[in-house]
Amino acid sequence: MAATETVGQNLMPKRDDSYCAAGELDLTIRPLEPRDLPEMLNIELQGYSHPWSEGIFRDCFKPSYRLWGVCQGGSLVGYAVISYVLDEVHLLNLCIHPGCRGQGAGKLLLRYLLAEAARECMNQVILEVRLSNNVASKLYRNEGFEEIGRRPRYYPAASGREDARVMTLLLQP
Repeated sequence: MAATETVGQNLMPKRDDSYCAAGELDLTIRPLEPRDLPEMLNIELQGYSHPWSEGIFRDCFKPSYRLWGVCQGGSLVGYAVISYVLDEVHLLNLCIHPGCRGQGAGKLLLRYLLAEAARECMNQVILEVRLSNNVASKLYRNEGFEEIGRRPRYYPAASGREDARVMTLLLQP
């Protein structure tokens, strides 16, 4: 199942394989497949100081996980990895290429994931986000997520470990 929605910007690859805003084209959201792994890894490596390994991503192509990508003009510009457990969705990873951030691709992808979860009668979405990731925390708050706790020393960091903010969004009353 794929969806196409328009956001006010077009995200086009430059010759150096980075991305920038230009023009007005649709962003497409589609399920990801193992063949998308090289593009996902490229985005992950550019997007995070402590990226997931190829092995972690390969493990996520198992039945209890779902991977969605946001594409522009056929190029992957971001992705999300989620896990369904009973009536709960765990957002494990949402990453947008650094050159595309702040242009609506992350919000579009998150809203799509939330709509899919609601359609499948999930009760809540839960996630962890680095305390230092203020941009992502703001996105999640703006979409209705609330902080419910912290996980001390959850993420690797340059100075050792960093705490995670645990956030949740209730989907069903």
